[in-house]
Order: sequence, then C-alpha cells, then structure tokens
Amino acid sequence: MKPIRLYVIGAAKTPFFKDAAAHYLVALRRHLPAEEIVVRDGKAADAARRKDEEGKALLARLSPRDTVIVLDEHGRGLTSRELAAKVSACIEDPGRVPCFVIGGAYGLSQAVLDRADLTLSLCPGTLPHELARVVLYEQLYRAAAILAGAPYHH
Repeated sequence: MKPIRLYVIGAAKTPFFKDAAAHYLVALRRHLPAEEIVVRDGKAADAARRKDEEGKALLARLSPRDTVIVLDEHGRGLTSRELAAKVSACIEDPGRVPCFVIGGAYGLSQAVLDRADLTLSLCPGTLPHELARVVLYEQLYRAAAILAGAPYHH
C-alpha cells in the first residue's frame, strides 16, 4: 500500500507539540503507511515572500498525479467519517498518492492553494501550524481506525 504523505513546513520546535505529533504519527502508522516530509521554513522576513518561498519548495516535491489536500481556515470541514471516506478514496486510487499539506507560520501561498484538489479546515478558527499538525495527525489516525474497524473512534 502506498503511503500517505504529510508535507509540513518546518520542524516542530515546541516540545509538547513535537511529542504529540510523533505520538499520533506512530499511531497512524499502525493502520496506514504514512511519510512525513518536512519542508524547510522560508527565510524571507516579509510574510508574503516567505509563503512564496515555502510554496515553491512544496510544489517542487509534488507530482502532477498526487492528490493534494491542503489545510486552510477557509477550507471545508469534514466529520471524522467523511475524512475516513476521503482517505479511503485516495488510498484506493492506484495512480495517485494522497498528500496532506500544512503551511508554515504564515499559511500557504496562493500557488499551493491553487494546486489543491481539496482544501480542508480542521476548525472554524485559525490554528498555530504546530497545533494543526497534531490535530491533522490525530484526525488521520481516527480516520484510519474507522477504516480498520478499530475501537478508537466512538
């Protein structure tokens, strides 16, 4: 089975977010192969230029056949079961690789948002990017548990 790819801008720096993300990534991998790809933070001081730098680095790693799901506050909210159905559809398509993308401190560039096959929101508000990583990994673990019939989701 092909792995889900998890593209994140910058390494987690806050210890409790780093530990929580690692915990849920291990849990997710019990059900589905998952690969975390850390893209280096942009260096520009200006937020727009920094997002553009990070966006170019992200887009360089994506292939045209990838199913790109980006996290953005303006995205669509899904229930756990709806997310499980999306994950299932992505992993069952033999020609495509599901790729979840979390931006950095300033979000994602317009070019990355334009490349998205789906824009997903984890909540109506804005989350710090390190917390968004933890929440996404937990939600993907929950989705994988639903698909596996495991008791985690109740």
